[in-house]
Amino acid sequence: MVEFREETDLKNFDEFVGRKKGSFIQCSRWPKIKTYWKPYFFAGFRNGEQVLSCLVLERSLSVCGKIWYVPDGPLTDYSDPEILSGFTSFIKDELKKHSITALLTDPHVALRIDHELCDDGVMLHEELIKLGYILNFDVARYIYKSPIQYMISLKKEDGTPYTEKELLKNCEKGVRYSVRIGESRGLVCKNYTYKDLESDPKILDDFSTVMRATSDRDDFIEKKPEYVKNLMKVFEDSMTLSLVYYDRNFDKQFEDERQKTLSENLKKLENTDKTSVINRLTNENETIKQQSENYQKRVKIADDYSSEEVFVVAGGLTVRFGGVASCLFGGSIDALRNETRSSHFVNYRRICDSIEQGCDFHDLGYVLVDNPSIPSDKTQIMGELTPFKNFEGINSFKASLGAKLYQFEGEYVLVNNKLRYFIYSKLVPLVKKVKIKIMRFIRKVK
Repeated sequence: MVEFREETDLKNFDEFVGRKKGSFIQCSRWPKIKTYWKPYFFAGFRNGEQVLSCLVLERSLSVCGKIWYVPDGPLTDYSDPEILSGFTSFIKDELKKHSITALLTDPHVALRIDHELCDDGVMLHEELIKLGYILNFDVARYIYKSPIQYMISLKKEDGTPYTEKELLKNCEKGVRYSVRIGESRGLVCKNYTYKDLESDPKILDDFSTVMRATSDRDDFIEKKPEYVKNLMKVFEDSMTLSLVYYDRNFDKQFEDERQKTLSENLKKLENTDKTSVINRLTNENETIKQQSENYQKRVKIADDYSSEEVFVVAGGLTVRFGGVASCLFGGSIDALRNETRSSHFVNYRRICDSIEQGCDFHDLGYVLVDNPSIPSDKTQIMGELTPFKNFEGINSFKASLGAKLYQFEGEYVLVNNKLRYFIYSKLVPLVKKVKIKIMRFIRKVK
């Protein structure tokens, strides 16, 4: 028999999460980031051995009461029916005890990989439905994130990690080329810890520069300037901030070496009549000339963009926890993006760091998707999700690094108060839509 209880030993709670390779949003440190949620910690034991941990976050909503959310679902063996059914009964009692409207959970179990159904995902869905959970088909209303992510496996089938060269072979040809020539185009990648941020504020300034230039996802920096720093502090032992810099002097050194080689080749051509040697040197010289032309383009763009000898061109924030490396934020600035391929360079270096730290997977981040229609089949599993069309570029970029498209289980709901949940799931979204339409109409009239 499995016994469940509220856990007060948070050290033991986190040790279980780490041991069972849970995600960073399943550990007791995550509520230190989501400070507007009240945390609860639950654990399950069988014969004295821990078999489950579950972080629950509580939030009060006007009219709708209180909602409980379980990030990435409980951490347990989902194939064990005794644990799953026992915990469901336990959590139902807790919902009543705390007067919670509903519990929402999103198990981190793959339903599809590259659009192919996974048996484990289908079986878990069927079991959850039997236990009284409702699958939320409205992806736009998910509490935390989209269920689609690009994941790179860092280990082979026999469990041995890929080498950097083997990893590169899994990438598309253009990525392999971009990574190989990155340094010869003046790129330097550096990793920073929380202590580095404490001693040098410019690091965070540089990262903010990258994020502002990358996309509208920089609002987390604009609204909460200390958000990244707080993340780094809370996950100090498992988070790194990577920055890629363009170094003019470094780039010029390679150009000087190329020009030296070109000069030597021209002398060799004057002193040889062998066709094979002439062809080889001629081809090499053409390559050098093309590389020099590209160098001159970079010099011109760099001069227009910055007067500094070294300046940031790309960056990313990565947390490595429980065997999975998660890319929280990342991108590159427009300047020199095409000339240096800095996005490929920084992401490849992040993935290599994940291999070095023994991770099983490297997660390149979630993908926004079109809301699917409710499937017509009897299983009622989440339909096949596809990314937004305007995200095709970033999706192709992630896939080019050798990543597979993972569609995880959707968001499941355990309802305790049907009326309040109806208000939360149906009336509140409707009111918001009407409000938006009214605001748009007012703006047009003005």
